[in-house]
Order: sequence, then C-alpha cells, then structure tokens
Amino acid sequence: MKQVFIGQIVHSKSLDELEVLENGFVAVNDGMIEAVGDHSQLDGSVVSEYERIVLSPSQFLLPGLIDCHIHAPQVPNIGLGLDKPLLEWLESYTFPLEANYRDAEFASRVYKYVVSNTISHGTTTACYFASIFTETNKILVDEMVRQGQRGFVGKVSSNQMCPDFYVECNTETSVKDNVDFIRYVMERKSDLVQPVITPRFAITCDEPLMRELGKLAKQYSLNVQTHVSENLGEIETVKQQYPSAPHYSGVYDEVGLLTDRTVLAHGVHLEDAELKVLAARGTSVAHCPSSNTNLGSGFCDVRRLLDARVKVGLGTDVSGGSDMSILAAMRAALGVSQHLNFMKTQDVKGTGKLEQSAALKGEKYIPLSYKQALFLATLGGAQALALDEKIGNFQKGKQFDALLIDTEPQPIGGYKLPASLTKDKTKVQLLLELVQKFVYVGDDRNIVKVYVAGKQIKT
Repeated sequence: MKQVFIGQIVHSKSLDELEVLENGFVAVNDGMIEAVGDHSQLDGSVVSEYERIVLSPSQFLLPGLIDCHIHAPQVPNIGLGLDKPLLEWLESYTFPLEANYRDAEFASRVYKYVVSNTISHGTTTACYFASIFTETNKILVDEMVRQGQRGFVGKVSSNQMCPDFYVECNTETSVKDNVDFIRYVMERKSDLVQPVITPRFAITCDEPLMRELGKLAKQYSLNVQTHVSENLGEIETVKQQYPSAPHYSGVYDEVGLLTDRTVLAHGVHLEDAELKVLAARGTSVAHCPSSNTNLGSGFCDVRRLLDARVKVGLGTDVSGGSDMSILAAMRAALGVSQHLNFMKTQDVKGTGKLEQSAALKGEKYIPLSYKQALFLATLGGAQALALDEKIGNFQKGKQFDALLIDTEPQPIGGYKLPASLTKDKTKVQLLLELVQKFVYVGDDRNIVKVYVAGKQIKT
C-alpha cells in the first residue's frame, strides 16, 4: 500500500531537537517511510499513485508511543495496594494475581483487553512482562500479532524468594520453559513481536539461573529486561543476597545480563559507579515515574541518567503505575522532574540535593521540557529497546509507526483560546501549542488513528 500523509508533522530528531513541519508530508510504501519533508518538496508525479491523506488544521502526525516497561498480567490490580512499599505490595497483591495465569480463559480475557487498550492509548510498541506460565504467555504473543501491536513478551523467570504457589521448581525447568517460549515466538515468524529474556529481578533469581538466562540472550540474540534499584529495601536485600557484587547493577553484569539490548526498569537509586557501567554496556533504563511515586520508591533523576549517557525510555509499569497510557507516564515524568528541581534548588532536604557551594557557583538543575518528554516516549524509547534503526521517528527507511492526533475532540477541544490570542502567532507556534496541549491534557479520544508498520490498527 502506498500512502502520503500531508499536513502538520511533529517528531523528535534527538533529545533537544523536535522537528516541526507545519505543511509537511510523509510518504509511506508498504509500511516503510520513503520520504519526509516540506510539502513544497513533494513531487506530484512521483506520488501520483499514492493515496493522499490530508490532515485538517486541528490534526497532526506523531510517531507511535513506546512503553518500555509494562506488566500485562497485573492490569486487574490497577489502583490496588498502592499504600504499600514494593516488597510488601508484591507479596500481598502481585504474586497472588499472577498465579491465576495458569487459567488460559482468564489470561485470554485480560491479554485481549491489555493489547486493545494500550493500542487505543497510542502504544504502538510495548515491552511486556508476562508471567512464569509458558503456555498462557503464548496467548499474549498471539494477541499482539492478531491486533498488530509491535513489541516484546517476556516469560518471567523466578526460582526463589517467591510464594510456593508462584515459583519455578529449579533452574533447569526455568531454562527449558524459556527455550520453549523463545522457539514458539520465533516460529510465529512475526516481524513485530519478539521474545525477551526476563529475570524478574535479582532477589527472585539465583545466580545460576541468571547466568543461564544470560547465555540464552547471547545464543538467541535477544533483548533482556529486568528491574534495578527501585526501592531502598529491595536494594538492601540484594546486597545481603549478593555480598560480593560491587552494587545492584553489578549482580546482572557479572552474569552477562547487561548488554546494549538490556532495559532496566526504575533505576531510582543508582550509584555513580553503576551509571558508568550502564553507559559502558549500552544498557538502558525504563523510567517509571507513576509507579515510583505510587509505591513510595523515590524520584528517578532522569537528567542525571542522560548526563551520564545512559539511554532512557518511559514505562507505565502497570500495576505499580496506575495508568496504561504513556501520555500519563510523560506527565508523571514532567512532574517528578519539577519536584527534583524544587528539591535541588530550594534547599529542601531530599534525594540528590545540590551542595550549597555548588548552588553558589551558579549551578542550575534543568527540569525536563514537554518536548523532551515526547522524545522519551518515542525515539528515546526506541533507543532504549534497541529499535531505533526501525522506529522512533519519521526518518526515511524506518517503518511507519504513527499516531494521527486530532485536537478538535474533547478534552483538548474544550480548551480553545479566543482568536484575539492566536491571530498574531505563526503556524509553528500554534502547532507547538497543540502539541503541548496534547502532552498535558490529551487522551485516547484525541488519538483517532494508530499505525504500525503502515497498517492502521485503530480506527
């Protein structure tokens, strides 16, 4: 199929560069982007056989949103247990719910909803934690393929420090089940869905299991996902379990799980030495601000991670996070960044406070902007998942994962400025205001079409 989208185009070229084409075009052929530019550069003879999709003045095109960390089985728990710290929350709510995914009918119902709902909210790529149950994890894979969502599914590995009703018997069983799952996904021959090696976290996996998982990642050239430095109690437990490791990240590094295709969720309390290791390995962090706040884990300083040259994407982290929309994660990330700014510059005691001497020297903390949050949700997420050669922005040769945004429907449509306040603004200024409104107040009603690899999957 050949299509050319004509109208307002917005996408990130880097953390600090948001390209805005007020009268642009994106030409797509068989799901691949053939050309991008200003409408004046569009050769009518070249695209004469293309279907022309002309956007209205209230519409613009964005790259698809990327969720770097989401627990599909936990969706029924959204909004529950958020008065508890991480480890207690896992014991009281998470493990009992995930144990129910032995039931294929229950798993099918939940996973169908999860994929449909995330697509509706603009998530074109999702990196899912599933459960320890291989057979029902396959249902999530099938549902993604059926509905056309791009992403990863991880069979959770967990062979210790879990309740008897939700733990793998031993390392051998876990490895065997992982191989079964990996082969199942690969035999689907989907261009969109891949398996991902998924040790739950260091507390629930012994060293032999993690070492074997590292070997599987290398053998099958797979991505890796797990958790790191989310909660202070968790970090202390890891230190007790692995006393010879230099730090939490070092536990994973020593068993071959830190690669340039690894994404670590949270990273709230990473030490400086850990940041150096992550940058050296090319390992990424999935920033999950909603979950970190809900469970009282702390504020992750994304600016610090980026300054250390660690790749960062965003995660909803349902059900620690209480919303399946990456838009909500963007807003939470912006809020956390502002809170850190208060703490660092207003002499409030807390995480990462600047020394007074540094403040006197004129050092300033720069919170994230809405443009940078948009980068984290698109190209930054693609980089974090090692997919930036394929997706993340509108670059020639990449696949067309995109959202058609319309600011006319509610809620954005209810917040229109009077003409007297807009008549003297340029088209670029007006478009940027629409983008800002979408980031801060938009929702799934403003996401009218969703495309993955050129195929429309939300109408």
